Amino acid sequence: MTVPSQSSQSNFGSEVLNKIVERLQSTSDKKKRYEYVLWLAKKLPPMDKELQKEDVKVKGCISKVYVHGELMDGRLKWQGDSDALITKGLLALLIQGLNDLTPEQVIAIDPGFISATGLNSSLTPSRANGFMNILLTMKAQAQRLSIEGS
Repeated sequence: MTVPSQSSQSNFGSEVLNKIVERLQSTSDKKKRYEYVLWLAKKLPPMDKELQKEDVKVKGCISKVYVHGELMDGRLKWQGDSDALITKGLLALLIQGLNDLTPEQVIAIDPGFISATGLNSSLTPSRANGFMNILLTMKAQAQRLSIEGS
């Protein structure tokens, strides 16, 4: 089934991620975008402390960030945590956007969604870099889980 393309419709590889991007694009107010990310941080369920190990720690982040993917019935379920609220919000955004996808879908996610959110203009360069590192860590875990699952 083909859906007519609309220039205003995003397609970054996940319906939920597309909706998040569209929500962030709908405001030109940097402060409102930032507040949305902080709101996501507060909604992120706590991560099991036993899972916060070195092998799921995101490399290249100033903050401590942990993200753990688990394959259940062919779909990825994510947990994560960070010691910095804004980073936790970025992590929550990714967890929401990539949850319940297959490993192949996660691997295929277009990182262009990050700039499409407009968040880069609100983030420090190190936070923007950390956002990308979280995504790359999730993609690497999806790749590993895909190999282990086959």
